[in-house]
Amino acid sequence: MLKIRKSEDRGYADHGWLKTHHSFSFAGYYDPEHMGWGNLRVINDDYIAAGYGFGKHGHRNMEIISYVLAGELAHQDSMGNVKGIPPGDIQRMSAGTGVMHSEFNHAKDQETHLLQIWIEPSVDEIAPSYEQIKIPTEEKKKTLRLVASPTGEQGSVTIYADAKMYAGLFDQGDSYHQDLNPQRKGYLHLVRGKITVNGHAINGGDAVLMDGESELQLTNPEDAEVIFFDLTQ
Repeated sequence: MLKIRKSEDRGYADHGWLKTHHSFSFAGYYDPEHMGWGNLRVINDDYIAAGYGFGKHGHRNMEIISYVLAGELAHQDSMGNVKGIPPGDIQRMSAGTGVMHSEFNHAKDQETHLLQIWIEPSVDEIAPSYEQIKIPTEEKKKTLRLVASPTGEQGSVTIYADAKMYAGLFDQGDSYHQDLNPQRKGYLHLVRGKITVNGHAINGGDAVLMDGESELQLTNPEDAEVIFFDLTQ
């Protein structure tokens, strides 16, 4: 089974300082048909205005990944981490027994664009932890580069969930194939550009939900930035 979710069908909220699209039900957006996919619970496509951000707030028993696309995100948490997250970095925070944090765009004249991703953990009530790594752009070209996994393999961040996240950059003339386990679910989010996924053409902001598929075939890209998740049922 393969299903296309168009960008314009996502939830949307405009808070002035924050403009956000919700791939799944979140906050004031509720859609019983889109509560998550496998153990992927949240993809929020956030645009934070200069000088604004999320004040201190708490999380518990969730694997949280920040994927910054433009600008920079300033992170501070109750574990003592004070970090800047630029484009190209992957940040993972395991909330576990509970963590407080804040996220701000301290720039005076630049918007920050990021994806906030939540994945349900395999084990609850672990000690909170934090990890941040830089993934060179070259390692994402013409391929899906592993950026998050349960084992931290291939230089990915370690998440306490039965899931893997990949990131890739594709341009005209590129193509890519990856075998999939049909017993698992897949979720592809096209950050920007155009690409054809298993014969279906999609545009920036669109997603492809996969269940029972044995392969992922990417063709006909145009300035495409892709993230892909291998997920539990």
